[in-house]
Amino acid sequence: MKGLIGRKVGMTQVFDDEGNRVPVTVVEVEKNVVIQKKSAHGKDGYSALKLGFGKVKKLEKEGKEPKWRLNKPRVGVFQQAGIEEPRRHVREIRVPEEALDDYEVGQELGAELFDLGDWVDVTGTSKGRGFSGVMKRHNFAGFPATHGTHEYFRHGGSIGMSADPARVLAGMKMPGQYGNETVTIQNLQIAGTMEEDNAVLVKGGIPGSKGGIVIIRSAIKKMGV
Repeated sequence: MKGLIGRKVGMTQVFDDEGNRVPVTVVEVEKNVVIQKKSAHGKDGYSALKLGFGKVKKLEKEGKEPKWRLNKPRVGVFQQAGIEEPRRHVREIRVPEEALDDYEVGQELGAELFDLGDWVDVTGTSKGRGFSGVMKRHNFAGFPATHGTHEYFRHGGSIGMSADPARVLAGMKMPGQYGNETVTIQNLQIAGTMEEDNAVLVKGGIPGSKGGIVIIRSAIKKMGV
């Protein structure tokens, strides 16, 4: 089990050995740093790596000492770990207890962590689409455009009952907030790595818009492959 924090750059295409065109998403994974190792035998009770990602600029004012553009508690986490340059985004990646010995606090990780053909799960925040109707949110078919339909083309139809039980059942598919939620797409494949640019190519699309923060982890359902 291994993982990295990254930033979605966008989509492009590559060609495999047989000449087939493969759509891929480019994920920048530059300068992931190990902040902490958590052990199942320690106070945390589980094994994981705490990783940091994303550059932080310094606030420079004349006559004052430059300061990181982060609050003091967040900067203190990195200083306590002996890391000079803090990172903007911090996430945890669960790893087996026996894999903790392969990492050291302060170690920087990059695209070389993954190999061509690795199976991964990608977690990100989906694009927010605001308050949406049932056709967009739940893929409803809508109503016929003719045969007497009047001002009812994109509605959801009946939602309740008559005398019994005389209420709307919980979980009814209705209009509402759509998107802007944590989404995980499982069993994607690494189509290549760009170590000189510290980027990973993931086959297919992943959640979120360009510039969104994502987590790439080893695919749980493919661990035995």
